[in-house]
Amino acid sequence: MTISMYQASVPVCIRSLNNLVGILEKGATYAETKKIDSSVLVNSRLFPDMFPLSRQVQIASDIAKIGAAQLAGTEAPKFEDNETTLPELIDRVQKSISYLDTFKPEQIDGSEDKSITLTMGENSLSFQGMPFLLYFVLPNLYFHVTTTYDILRHCGVELGKRDFLGKR
Repeated sequence: MTISMYQASVPVCIRSLNNLVGILEKGATYAETKKIDSSVLVNSRLFPDMFPLSRQVQIASDIAKIGAAQLAGTEAPKFEDNETTLPELIDRVQKSISYLDTFKPEQIDGSEDKSITLTMGENSLSFQGMPFLLYFVLPNLYFHVTTTYDILRHCGVELGKRDFLGKR
């Protein structure tokens, strides 16, 4: 049995982003219940040289939508990176999920050997499709979702492994 590039990308990213929404919702409920200004959570970091929670969520959102777009040969929508509240971050992630829902398997299947070049500032990274997905997109998505989880957990939000993994 084989797994397709679509199966290994879009549903995996959607699941991870849906779990991220649940994590952020727990953070919002925690802030409201404890009477904590949610901007404290949005601006929290694990360490001074790391991005705050807001940027972690923005990157998770971007890597999923840009990854799928690159594999499909389309342009991903651009978001402003101006979210300052947990509801705004949740909305951003939900918009990314809605975008991912537009992809069909035939747009991504067969992209294993597709040449992909990403420009990041003055640098560029080149990949073939499968290594791009397996060694760049998914690890980055998991890193930034995990870091969001860790920031909120560190701030006292009651999260567990099932929040990260999802319910199924």
